[in-house]
Amino acid sequence: MQIQITVDARDPHELVHFWTQALDYREEHNDDFVRQMIAAGNISEDDVVEVRGHLQFRDGAACADPEGLRPRLYFQLVPEVKSAKNRVHLDLRYGREERDAQVARLEELGATRGYEGHQGPHSWITMRDPEGNEFCVS
Repeated sequence: MQIQITVDARDPHELVHFWTQALDYREEHNDDFVRQMIAAGNISEDDVVEVRGHLQFRDGAACADPEGLRPRLYFQLVPEVKSAKNRVHLDLRYGREERDAQVARLEELGATRGYEGHQGPHSWITMRDPEGNEFCVS
């Protein structure tokens, strides 16, 4: 079995770019497949966009762990902006000694810091990606 986590996005290509850097994932590029779909008449030129030198489907983008050990992330285009708290979020667990450096790195990539939470001896920092989706760093 494989697991994919799907995230609604106003700009799936920019959000996948953030998460690719945040998680050290690789953005999926399907230039040849997209061209085949156009040539076969399954999609039109209006269904694709060039992003960072690659032909991509306009309504979605994906990234994956290069070693295949962690879930694939897929970002799908939706018309509305995020308006409520996530029902599901990612937890990035680095360990206390590395957490603050990772929080700073994620802020440099475009994340924003929310608040710090505690449960017994465990603490975390809730952050938001560039579209406001919450995730935690511990």
